[in-house]
Amino acid sequence: MRTARIIGEGVSYYHCMSRIIHGQMWLDDSEKERFRCIMRDVADFAGVEVMTYALMTNHLHLLLRVPAKCEIPEDEVLHRIEGLYGHPRAAGVAMQLRDLRAEERGAEAAELLRSYTYRMHDLSQYMKMVMQRFTMSYNKRHGLRGHLWEQRFKSILVEGKPDAISTMAAYIDLNAVRAGIVGDPKNYRFCGYGEALAGRKAARQGMTCIFNILGNEGSWSAGARAYRKQLFMHAGVKSKGCTVEREKIQEVLDNGGKLSKAELLRCKVRYLTDGVVLGGKNFVEDVFKEHRDEFGLRRKTGARKPGFGEWGSLFTMRDLRLKPVSLSPQK
Repeated sequence: MRTARIIGEGVSYYHCMSRIIHGQMWLDDSEKERFRCIMRDVADFAGVEVMTYALMTNHLHLLLRVPAKCEIPEDEVLHRIEGLYGHPRAAGVAMQLRDLRAEERGAEAAELLRSYTYRMHDLSQYMKMVMQRFTMSYNKRHGLRGHLWEQRFKSILVEGKPDAISTMAAYIDLNAVRAGIVGDPKNYRFCGYGEALAGRKAARQGMTCIFNILGNEGSWSAGARAYRKQLFMHAGVKSKGCTVEREKIQEVLDNGGKLSKAELLRCKVRYLTDGVVLGGKNFVEDVFKEHRDEFGLRRKTGARKPGFGEWGSLFTMRDLRLKPVSLSPQK
């Protein structure tokens, strides 16, 4: 049975994840760069903020800020069309709109605009466009046909509070550290943190969104320093390498003990990819009440305390029993 996809009210934050079919290692550096360009172009069209991300050889993670649905001015819609589809498409749409209105066919003009705006400020439409565009590009270049991605993408609704956002952002930015590719995420080109420190404007804008939620609304450098402290506190690592030994973590897991948050984020944590909702207890309960019909009648409450670690004030929507926390294989 599929787990319900929970969509938040108003401005909402999501951790989205997808995997290459059959776990194939098809995303080399050139493919990751192509995906990153598509991810950014579609985000500009959809009005979605990519706060941070991690692109790996067989899967990806995105932390997204999706604005509330609202009326978008026509000139802004045309600007977004031009950014994604090019000037000829945007000019053609503008001409069609003028002609339809001149012929007093206002309903058709409105429908033409809706054929673009319904994909804006929408999580599922954003992910669909990104995945489809990359699949078409990949298949054309490699002479392939059919699906590239395994099943539908997963998403977790994340509370827009510092604890939940910092935990999820750190988990995503530390993907390459968990995989043993780098000892410091700043050295990994294909994560939001590494791209931002390299000076890329779009990545810095996304990281600034994280900084603001964490209460660091000053200069970029001040926010980056504060986030780095958060990141390495969670990571349990220093710039020159790991301080948390894998053997120690595995021993705690084998003995049924609890890991610190720093140790947890050195592991694969299914609560952060399959937990449906992540946030404080009240936030999770409120979401559960709003989506009560999507859960079984026997269920009385929504919030579930994640196991295997010291999670502080964080709760998820799902109990996970099959390897919810495990060490990532080293590359």
